[in-house]
Amino acid sequence: MIVPRAKNLAILGLGSSVGTPPEGIEAAVLVVTSFDELKIRASEAIGKIVVFNQPFVSYGETVAYRAYGASEAAKVGAVASLIRSITPFSINSPHTGWQDYQDGLNRIPTACITVEDAELMWRMAQRGQRIVVRLTMAAKTLPDADSFNTVAEIRGWQHPEQVVLLSGHLDSWDVGQGAMDDGGGAMISWEALSLIKDLGLRPRRTLRTVLWTAEEQGGVGAQQYYDLHKVNISNFDLVMESDLGTFSPVALQFTGSDAAQKVMEEVVKLLAPINTTKLETHGEGTDISPWMQAGVPGASLHVADSRYFWFHHSEGDTMTVQDPRNMDLCSALWAVVAYVVADLQDMLPR
Repeated sequence: MIVPRAKNLAILGLGSSVGTPPEGIEAAVLVVTSFDELKIRASEAIGKIVVFNQPFVSYGETVAYRAYGASEAAKVGAVASLIRSITPFSINSPHTGWQDYQDGLNRIPTACITVEDAELMWRMAQRGQRIVVRLTMAAKTLPDADSFNTVAEIRGWQHPEQVVLLSGHLDSWDVGQGAMDDGGGAMISWEALSLIKDLGLRPRRTLRTVLWTAEEQGGVGAQQYYDLHKVNISNFDLVMESDLGTFSPVALQFTGSDAAQKVMEEVVKLLAPINTTKLETHGEGTDISPWMQAGVPGASLHVADSRYFWFHHSEGDTMTVQDPRNMDLCSALWAVVAYVVADLQDMLPR
């Protein structure tokens, strides 16, 4: 920011954003708090940098500003967009993530800014102060490159062709370490198989851990896996994904038929020693969603995740966020559910 005073703004470019010219973009700022306000003030946006200072409601609702803010700003003639980070809590840390350009619109540079800077510029605008920002971004999208899902399994002794799948994704954004998103989910999916192997157990069906590649770019590895294996969809018994942190486990989330729900209610009773006997509806996960949409039962981990979006897609996503005891509990839940379902007499009813 160069007007009304000089201030460095902490930013992170958003996924697939274009860069600015080498000399940057210097323009006046229009601060809005919603897409509706932008439409009302469309005539003011021409040639400006639009700053979105939208309040955090929930990730599912508020992430639309990160995903579509650049295209909405481009529609009204803006030259760039800056998005308030999608987080309920901030210590002046920007949070990145994917964004989508709409076909047929000018592709303008877009980045996330901190909650503090978004609110600062909103207060300045409310006082009628003119704000000017100089934005310089070297962002570019390189050609696709090969990456790979990582697969490990314990083959079933009776029905090796039938599969219970556990998963998390291996990739992360370039900031932080990706320890929470989704190192934790990947590692408990690996640890579950390791525990079962160490105990000398082998279920009727195959237990398969898949650590997905390129989830952050839109579930690329998972979609490729689905496309290759959907021909055997009738042999996939249960698909599981952990991608909302590995804090203290609260419940198992499950999507499936009423009959399968009844079975899973009995399975989670076995988790009484770690006090996670609750079964909730709505299993979820970017990487397992194609399977669930095709009717395969799906499960996800509900953890005490109130702090998840404090660290999500930021420099704060490091090993410090992880607690070994909580990860052990998540691994135990994951291992018990996967093993018991894989060793049942029958597959889960569709």
